[in-house]
Amino acid sequence: MGAYVAAFDQLCLADADEAGGKGANLGELVAAGLPVPPGFVVLRSCYEQIVAQGARGAELAALHAEALAAAAAADSVRVDELCQRMREIVRACTLDTEARSAIAAAYRSLGNRADVAVRSSAVGEDSATSSFAGMNLTRTNVRGQKELVEAIVDCWASLFSPRVLTYRARRDMQATPAMAVVVQTMVQARRAGVAFTADPATGRRDRIVVDAARGQGEVVVSGTIQPDTYLLDTEGPRLLERRPGHQDFAIIAGPGGDRRIELSEEDKTAPALTEHEAVEVARLALAVHHHHGNRPQDVEWVYDEDGLWLVQARPITTLPEPHPVPDAPPSATVLVRGLAAAPGTADGTVRVLSAPEQGTALAHGEILVAPMTNPDWLPTISRAAAVVTDSGGMTCHAAIVARELGVPCIVGARTATTTLTDGDTVTVDGSTGEVRAGAQPHTTVVTEPHTAGTAPAASPATATKLYVNLALPEAAQRAAAADTDGVGLLRAEMLLTRALDNRHPREVIARGEQHVFLDRMVDALTHIATAFAPRPVIYRATDFRSNEFRDLEGGAGYEPREHNPMIGYRGCYRYTREPEVFELEMSALAEVRQRTPNLHLMLPFVRTRWELEACLDLIDSGSLRNQRGMHRWVMAEVPSIAYWLPEYVGLGIDGVSIGSNDLTQLTLGVDRDSTECAPLFDESDPAVLDAISTIVAAARTSGITSSLCGQAPSRNPDFVEHLIRMGITSVSVTTDAVLATRRAIEAAERRLLLDHVRATGR
Repeated sequence: MGAYVAAFDQLCLADADEAGGKGANLGELVAAGLPVPPGFVVLRSCYEQIVAQGARGAELAALHAEALAAAAAADSVRVDELCQRMREIVRACTLDTEARSAIAAAYRSLGNRADVAVRSSAVGEDSATSSFAGMNLTRTNVRGQKELVEAIVDCWASLFSPRVLTYRARRDMQATPAMAVVVQTMVQARRAGVAFTADPATGRRDRIVVDAARGQGEVVVSGTIQPDTYLLDTEGPRLLERRPGHQDFAIIAGPGGDRRIELSEEDKTAPALTEHEAVEVARLALAVHHHHGNRPQDVEWVYDEDGLWLVQARPITTLPEPHPVPDAPPSATVLVRGLAAAPGTADGTVRVLSAPEQGTALAHGEILVAPMTNPDWLPTISRAAAVVTDSGGMTCHAAIVARELGVPCIVGARTATTTLTDGDTVTVDGSTGEVRAGAQPHTTVVTEPHTAGTAPAASPATATKLYVNLALPEAAQRAAAADTDGVGLLRAEMLLTRALDNRHPREVIARGEQHVFLDRMVDALTHIATAFAPRPVIYRATDFRSNEFRDLEGGAGYEPREHNPMIGYRGCYRYTREPEVFELEMSALAEVRQRTPNLHLMLPFVRTRWELEACLDLIDSGSLRNQRGMHRWVMAEVPSIAYWLPEYVGLGIDGVSIGSNDLTQLTLGVDRDSTECAPLFDESDPAVLDAISTIVAAARTSGITSSLCGQAPSRNPDFVEHLIRMGITSVSVTTDAVLATRRAIEAAERRLLLDHVRATGR
């Protein structure tokens, strides 16, 4: 692997941090001997060197943090402004001689003036938890070195589009993004499409779903046509069913670039694949599936004149547990039928929109009805109770994004925008593909991710509690429906920026507008606490760093300029210096606890005994002073807690939550956001594990609960087992990792019990 460029055959899945998810996956497929068109990856290091260094990188990071806050606050105008500025910064960059030479040499190796596809491969994209389906840029039929470099820079700039920022905010992905770029020889597609090695609607692992169309596969993944859908049994594989689609046009490559051609009346409805070809596609998809340890895969394929090619593969990010499709109420009037693309049932008022620019017209909880949806619709889909489209297949972007967000979705309904009208009250059943008249009584079968308004499925009780991390009120219903024991980490920062309209809290106090902050915070916290009641909700008080506070409106007048904000003016120490701001938060908690006493408090970034004692004195003399039954936790992010925890318990602390990200940084002395030092950041490093073990042991000895809310349990079942063997009482993970973590806990506890039986004989 070179400094800036690597061929596919030099890459594997372990290189995802440098090649991005898409690039690493393609390298893995080449290593498996599968038919992948040749190509190379412009590595993340190139982006970092050209774009993300020095003052330019610092400005991008600051603008990105502000844009995430604006996206979380649904301020689309501000998001658009900030994204435009960030893209301008990227496009103003100039590649140095070394980077240009490396890219030119790799391009020449594909043939003289080859036509290539240039595809974004963002770090974290096409991973097991985040697909970024269609959100970053792809350029096809690019020819020539100058045009290639321009396309690469355009891919870099697409990191900062409003739809990507909205997706990242929705999934609480706070780190400044980075980008690799895949450059791949174009295949002149006759037929193309997508295959899933499990049924995305029902969750059945013994089914393969193939969507197919004429021409390039763009029309399938974008949802602009209704593809042919083939359902196959994995045994064989054997074709079980063909669901005819309808394709008026195709996209084909030509000398001047992509062309749209109208299809003949016969081709509009004729099968896109023969039975033999459908089986051949399924067999190729299964080969990818088996190579990845029988993990369900989302595979993009192409037929050209020479045969079948594999152009992309990634894990399916969300797949429901296999479940029977419930029958519709016998009296229900079915208004529209389509493909069941994302499971779940929701009712609400119809809102028919024709373009994403109209998205602000959709109110929270309405049913979005559109001709089709592409990634630009993401902010609108995020607010919808359900989605219904005229076109699209089960594997299009809209369906993938809806499944990730837990939004019931029907695609390919053909007449939805003409049959349904604004103001209609309907029930959308994403499991049957039916839109029914009225708000029908319904029982939603719980899937993963769980849909709003449902009760969590029963699971075997575990000694180790499983909590969920949360940042947004609108995610509360879905998270509450998951199989969790409560909220282990409710981050205050997003709630605060919304409540203050992105203003600095001291600026709000100076204007005498404390009541605005209190009313909005109380509404948001009540919504979350009520959704989870009686399960506990642990609210972590605000832990903005000074540079993040400074980015808020009016912040420059109140915040110091620090060289290292990570270990600067933040957390518990800040509360002792600015008690009036801290008291606002405590007043909101006190009011909410009068209605829902399952809300509790956690204090972040505690360094010393005296600052914690001063902070607890503020609590005992303020709005929370008479709150009985309220738990007081501290975050374990600073290594000093391994020494001080018994003292903290003596002050009245009854819970500790290990923030493994910060604890790892401060134990190993490594910035987790540094690409240069990335190999050093390891939550499983023996020194970090020893620090965690010491904290958990101290908690057990002191008789208080212990938890961990970092990313490691979400990604690594072995890490979960480490924690359980230490004696931790709970872990807290992101909503999309709940099911996998619950299984890891159950398996680890079974192994621990077996070890005990073997050791003791009983």
